[in-house]
Amino acid sequence: MNTYIAILRGINVSGKNMIKMPALIKIFETLGLENVKTYVQSGNVIFKSESVNPKDLEKLIQEQINKDLGTGIPVIVLESYSILEIRKNNPFTNKQDIDLTKLHITFLSEEPGMVNIAKIDPAKYMPDEFIIDAKAIYLYCPGGYGNTKLNNNFFENKLKVIATTRNWNTVNKLVELTEE
Repeated sequence: MNTYIAILRGINVSGKNMIKMPALIKIFETLGLENVKTYVQSGNVIFKSESVNPKDLEKLIQEQINKDLGTGIPVIVLESYSILEIRKNNPFTNKQDIDLTKLHITFLSEEPGMVNIAKIDPAKYMPDEFIIDAKAIYLYCPGGYGNTKLNNNFFENKLKVIATTRNWNTVNKLVELTEE
């Protein structure tokens, strides 16, 4: 049995796409997924499955959410070791004077093309910093995530992939929950 994390994009934000966590758990259990648990109200779901293909799980979960709730919520599914690697490889955690409360990870539905990455000039967004690494963007926003232009819509527009962001505390908690 494999452990996965499903990260839903844009639920329970500013009164939009409201989904209660018990209803979300029920959707996952309807699909035969096991040991389903959620973390906070923003769409973080840890579960176990016999499946070995995260893309198949993404499609299955998205379709069931749409069927049950009538909303097309994007879903990114990560294997437990992937989120552990992403956390371990965060280049900002090795820097001096980094406020960990200003760290975020933007998860991507797929690796963006180099052509799209090259269109973004990091110097234009200082003091905010970001590093794109495969299916994750390491993001440091000293003025706070709520004040940055480097949000999900920005990266989706520039990189042409689905993006959803979690703060550093949430990333650490998700890793912890996958190890239980």
